[in-house]
Amino acid sequence: MKPLALLLAVCLAFALVVPAAAQQPVPPTPSPDEVNAIAKNLYCPVCANVPLDACGTAACVQWRDQIADLLMQGYTEAEIYEYFVTRFGPSVLPAPPAQGLFWAFYLLPPIAIFAAGWWLYRTMVTRPMQAAGERKSAKPAGKYARQMEEELKARDP
Repeated sequence: MKPLALLLAVCLAFALVVPAAAQQPVPPTPSPDEVNAIAKNLYCPVCANVPLDACGTAACVQWRDQIADLLMQGYTEAEIYEYFVTRFGPSVLPAPPAQGLFWAFYLLPPIAIFAAGWWLYRTMVTRPMQAAGERKSAKPAGKYARQMEEELKARDP
C-alpha cells in the first residue's frame, strides 16, 4: 500500500506543478513614465496640436491605455508609432515621415532659400552703380512740361 500511496502523491504533485510551469510569465505592467515617453511623441487627432501625454480628453486616456497594452504585448516604440499612424494617419506624428510625398517638405525649403539667395545675388551684380549725389534727370513729357522748362530757362540770368 505504501508504494501505491507514494505513487499517487507523486502524481498529484506532478499534476499540480505542470500546469503552473506551462503558463506564460505575465509581462510587467509598463510604468506611466514609459507610456508618457511614447505618448509625448504622438499628437491627439481630436485636439489641435496637443501631445497625447498632455491631453486630458477621454479619448487620449484610452489611447494612453492602448499604448500600455501594446507595451505589455511586447510592441516596440517604433511599432507603436506605426500602429497609431495606420489607425489615425501621419497627423499623429510631430513631423511628417520622410517618405512618399512628404519628402518635399524636407527638400523644398532649402531649395527656396538657395533660389532666393541666387536671385538676390544676380540682382545686385547686374544693377548699374550710381554715384552717391548723382540722380537721373527725367526728361519732361508733354507740352505743359516743355513750356514750364522753357519759362524756367528764360527766368534764369
